[in-house]
Amino acid sequence: MVKELIKEFKRDESRDYLIVLSAVREIPFGVGKNLLIDFLKGNILNKSIKLNRLSDLNKFGEMSFVSENRIREIIENLISNGLIEVVEAENNRFMKFLKISSKGLRELANPSLNQKKMKNNFVFKKTVINEDDKIKFRELDVFLNGYNEEQKKGIIFDKGNVLCVAGAGSGKTTVLTKRVEFLVKYRGVESGKILAITFTRKARHEMLNRLNLLGVEGVHVETFNSFCEKILKKYGQLIYGRSVRVMNYGDKIIAMKRALESLGLKREQAVEKYFSVVQKRIKTFEQLFNIFLNDCFFILEYFKSKNLDFYDFSEDAEKDKESAKMIYNICKYLKEHMFRAGLRDYSDQVLDALSFLKNNKEFVPKYEHILVDEYQDVNAMQIELLDVLGGENIFCVGDPRQSIFGWRGSDVNYILNFEERYSESEVISLVKNYRSSKNIIEFINQSIKSMGMPDLESFHGNFGVIKILELDSELDEMNFVVNEILKSDFDKKEIFVLARTNRQLDELSKLMSLHKIKHIVRSDEVVNLAEAGEGEVTLATVHAIKGLEAKMVFVVGCNETNFPCKASDHPVIEMVKVDEYDKEEEEKRLFYVALSRAKEKLYLTNGKGKLTRFVSEEMKSVLD
Repeated sequence: MVKELIKEFKRDESRDYLIVLSAVREIPFGVGKNLLIDFLKGNILNKSIKLNRLSDLNKFGEMSFVSENRIREIIENLISNGLIEVVEAENNRFMKFLKISSKGLRELANPSLNQKKMKNNFVFKKTVINEDDKIKFRELDVFLNGYNEEQKKGIIFDKGNVLCVAGAGSGKTTVLTKRVEFLVKYRGVESGKILAITFTRKARHEMLNRLNLLGVEGVHVETFNSFCEKILKKYGQLIYGRSVRVMNYGDKIIAMKRALESLGLKREQAVEKYFSVVQKRIKTFEQLFNIFLNDCFFILEYFKSKNLDFYDFSEDAEKDKESAKMIYNICKYLKEHMFRAGLRDYSDQVLDALSFLKNNKEFVPKYEHILVDEYQDVNAMQIELLDVLGGENIFCVGDPRQSIFGWRGSDVNYILNFEERYSESEVISLVKNYRSSKNIIEFINQSIKSMGMPDLESFHGNFGVIKILELDSELDEMNFVVNEILKSDFDKKEIFVLARTNRQLDELSKLMSLHKIKHIVRSDEVVNLAEAGEGEVTLATVHAIKGLEAKMVFVVGCNETNFPCKASDHPVIEMVKVDEYDKEEEEKRLFYVALSRAKEKLYLTNGKGKLTRFVSEEMKSVLD
């Protein structure tokens, strides 16, 4: 009876991370993870707590009712998001301590991390199929035969703006192309009045091929870059009044050489100043210089992707000020050099076309319908371009679960806040997965449970194979993968081996070559991404495999070093970037993308350190 009268007390977990941050700030010396956990749990028996009288501090024992695993999870999240720094002890580089970063201090003063979490930015509404919808479905039965009800609604919905939240394997490209066919054949829209935009040349060609098979021609199918390139070619003399071209890698090398000369620096001096002792110890000079070059051009690209004016970011530097000033001066020179030499990058093309259309409204092409694929990957300048193009009917397809490019300027909030941006809009959710077996779908659903997205549902209903294997070393791990591939009856092109970093791919590639396994490598740095042919295994980073699928998938290096990735950007890069997203959530989404490539067999392997915390107990229960 008493039990019924007492309301269950529920803690406000949303502020737990602030308690952890406050504790790190409060403890008067660099603290290890275990000591911090004992401090928050109120463990008076800990010798360091006794010796330093830490029990007198305000935050001592404040999380006594929270599990140790949960506190450790919060600490790792704060490290991933740069709010806590891991620093080496002065006299022992093998000893690591935690300290609050300047970013962490700002977070305490003005908390914003929770606002960056997906579940706090998106309210899922189940797609309603009403009687009117069903009548239309029956009227168009021949045209819509074979599609599920949510897909049908996405294909024929015609009341303003639509967002199709399409989960992995739910047939988003099919819905998008079928909708174009519906507009042309059943709504009488002229093909030339339809613009479909996607992100890659491969996706563009695939869409064009599908439309051709459907007997639909004349639709403008473009990437953001190809659309802008056509505007620039058509009105080039008005925009530039001179010859311009997209710069290549050789142009970048020449530009960097001149930038360094203008500052009186040699390559060796720049590298020496920019990198830490540890980085210089583990990489060759050429590798370091290549990273240095890419970082400088990345900074220029980042400002453009955010549609921000370039400014002297070195003035904001709290540390590495000298290095930040050097990079700013180099980037300033590169920007001016590119303009003088008529060299543009792909972001410049979008910005140049955008600027021209904004200032010359009479040249803005008119479309009745604009369709956008992979909407979760859009950035600020692409959104502004869509705004300039207008269009009374915007149809966007995307999946917040697969938003994995925040690090290069994409902003998941555009898809999460679609209804706020576009009035009189409809959100349709595609949750039926046609790719993976039932238990693999359950496994991937559990992997992002905390993000508040609807679960995917299985179409096939059959059960596949999921295995988590912890091996003694990375070599054992790679040998296991090679042996399984050699034993497999699957066509080799139906096998993916996915890794978080390019280094892992290089090592796997060498071992596969040794065993005469034909394969292709798709890495983050490769622009022209080939697809595997008959008898070829695909080795790829997770970023490079998005959108593809295979019967048998290996995800290697499933440990705390790779998921989430412990590698961090250079402090100057971190200073320039304004993160509108939770870094650890994006890493978890990347893990989800890797898992959701698998149709029938999924192997997660680890040969180094602790198994990634992204494999939760709920996920392990699916294996049982």
